[in-house]
Amino acid sequence: MGDLKLCCLGLSHKTAPVSVREKFAFKGEGLEEALLKLNSMEGVDECMILSTCNRVEIYFTSRSSNPFKDPISFLQEVKGATLDELNSFFYRKVDRDAVRHGFYVASSLDSLVVGEPQIVGQFKDAFFIAKELGTVGTVLCRFCETALKVSKRVRTETGISKNAVSISFAAVELAKKIFGDLRGTKVAIVGAGEMAELAVKHLITNGASDVFVVNRTLERAKALAEEFGGKPYPLTELGSVLKLSDIVISSTGAPGYVITKDLVEGALTSRGGRPIFLIDIAVPRDIEPEVDSLDGVYLYDIDDLQQVVEANIKERLREAEVAKEIIEDYVERFIKWMRELEIAPLIAELKQKAEEIRREVLEKRLHKLNLTPEQEAEVENITRIIINKLLHQPITSVKKKAVEESQNQVVQIFREIFGLGKE
Repeated sequence: MGDLKLCCLGLSHKTAPVSVREKFAFKGEGLEEALLKLNSMEGVDECMILSTCNRVEIYFTSRSSNPFKDPISFLQEVKGATLDELNSFFYRKVDRDAVRHGFYVASSLDSLVVGEPQIVGQFKDAFFIAKELGTVGTVLCRFCETALKVSKRVRTETGISKNAVSISFAAVELAKKIFGDLRGTKVAIVGAGEMAELAVKHLITNGASDVFVVNRTLERAKALAEEFGGKPYPLTELGSVLKLSDIVISSTGAPGYVITKDLVEGALTSRGGRPIFLIDIAVPRDIEPEVDSLDGVYLYDIDDLQQVVEANIKERLREAEVAKEIIEDYVERFIKWMRELEIAPLIAELKQKAEEIRREVLEKRLHKLNLTPEQEAEVENITRIIINKLLHQPITSVKKKAVEESQNQVVQIFREIFGLGKE
């Protein structure tokens, strides 16, 4: 029987296109059936499958000298995987590399968007499904629980998820800087661009109260307004809407400027000094650039927002370096625990043998000394202390060696030195 190994066989957005990721995805009952089938294979002790739109990963433990043999056969049988696909798109990670990768994944350091929050929930779900089916045991349970703990620490102790890295979120972030609390702010959406609609949804989530929908086609305005619980307006009433709005998001696809300097200047006169935040997501632009020269107006176009996003991505990557330091500590601790877990039965066997020798000698010799009960108790304590002190150094050494070297070799030498029975 070989050393216990924790392994990961998988592919992700970094190694495979979506067409390949789709082929290997596991969903619903198919995932459960696959887990049970994989777990029944001789070379797989425990297993879990993480399947998302951006990755498919099998985490498993094995004592096989060729640990990936059965999981690869499993993918060939269940998914019709070819050797070319397995060699081209799949990565294979063992022990430290597998543990580190799993912790990176759960903490979103390996995500398409570093710091995105969805992956930790997906990781947790994958763990719970495997736990419910009984395909994870002592090692993978500890691995998953540690990964979730690491993820929480990374999120609370670094800024990895604090800065907006999408255009729509960047718009909300800028609005917060201008208005502070967004509760009670009034939002206008001009046109029907997807990014603009998403930005409005985020603004509503952050407290915006009223939504005005302006569109060249009133029917389209009514349909969108119903979705947001807002009020529809034709494009001809844009000037009136600007007077009411604190935040305006424009995305019409019109060939010329829809929101001009004169139109905004007219709206400002009736706003009582309240600022207006204009977000131009259209290409070509909807808002005349000269609008930005007006007092009390904050104008951002798609390039401005993209610069904010890029700056925030850089900041997240800086925070990711801090996160890696946190993770590395947990990787070493987990590997140490896993190796000590393997060596625990051997240590227990040594202690039991030492105790049996101690008891045997005392039973043969103690009655010849005519000691009082108190003296006998003291001899018991003294011999126990001697045994504990003698065993402390070899036990400490074998634990250290088990982490650093091949466990089979360490166990064999240890058994020979102390004359312990073979497995």
